[in-house]
Amino acid sequence: MLFAPVGEEGQRRLAESRVGLVGCGALGSVIASHLVRAGIGFLRVVDRDFLEMNNLQRQILYTEEDVSRRLPKAVAAADHLRAANSEVVIEPVVADINPFSIARFADGLDLLVDGTDNFSTRFLINDLAVSRGLPWVYGGVIGASGMTMTIVPGEGPCLRCLFPEVPPPGSTPTCDTAGILNTVVGVVGSLEANEVYKLLVDREARNRGLLTVDLWDLRFEMVPISRDPACPACGRRVFPFLEADEEYATTTLCGRDAVQIVPRVPATLDLESLRRRLSAVGEVRANPFLLELEVEGKTLTVFPDGRAIIKGVADAAMARVLYARYIGQ
Repeated sequence: MLFAPVGEEGQRRLAESRVGLVGCGALGSVIASHLVRAGIGFLRVVDRDFLEMNNLQRQILYTEEDVSRRLPKAVAAADHLRAANSEVVIEPVVADINPFSIARFADGLDLLVDGTDNFSTRFLINDLAVSRGLPWVYGGVIGASGMTMTIVPGEGPCLRCLFPEVPPPGSTPTCDTAGILNTVVGVVGSLEANEVYKLLVDREARNRGLLTVDLWDLRFEMVPISRDPACPACGRRVFPFLEADEEYATTTLCGRDAVQIVPRVPATLDLESLRRRLSAVGEVRANPFLLELEVEGKTLTVFPDGRAIIKGVADAAMARVLYARYIGQ
């Protein structure tokens, strides 16, 4: 409150705000920590993944104990965030953000912030945000570089003004090929959180371009971005990323040698019953949040909503075969 651009009125607005964070890995860890410590009123955080040891290099909310407990990231994040500020209402969601789920996730929120690691999900966020007139903050990191852009539909460019289409496979570096320096995660995540403050306190102060950083070469650049009247999303209002007509959505997970499968209609699985059934075919471990099956040299991690992450495969068709074989249709 002593910082004049925020003041008592700005702090009140933060305390009344409802923010949705998509992804609570590297960027999301930083963003969530800042937002909760700043005293936002409500944070809904969604993440589809569970913790592994190599996450700890850059995902600052978590500990080795969280990894040993095989906790979903959203659950572990909520535990740590509540310990930092018990006055903030935190709603963890262990799920995939996809065309089936994003509208429900965004209900009742003032804005969205990007903690993801892939363009497909960002284009989905953009379609939803533009279709609803919902502000959101984009951010991404790779190597020692990163970028961020603040999007207010109707008042400037959207993500598809900058990137009309999803970059084709092989055209951009990935975490598998370039790695991620943990310091750039801290910088870009902090910039994203700062833009959330501005959107909630003083929208006119927001970043109006694409801010890029390279920490290794110490380069910072603001790239002006204009709204494109022919933009598929904010210009022509076509939202293909919100459309889905397949029985399952499949996603290859960056850096994981794994494929995620999400049923179009969420299930309600009894993990204990599933554990008993699968114990005859392989090694099974389970807790209230997930079940792991080791079989055929692969690891199937199954969640109560029917979603599964199949590690040890890169082919979506093979992942579907394994899902049908052990989980069922």
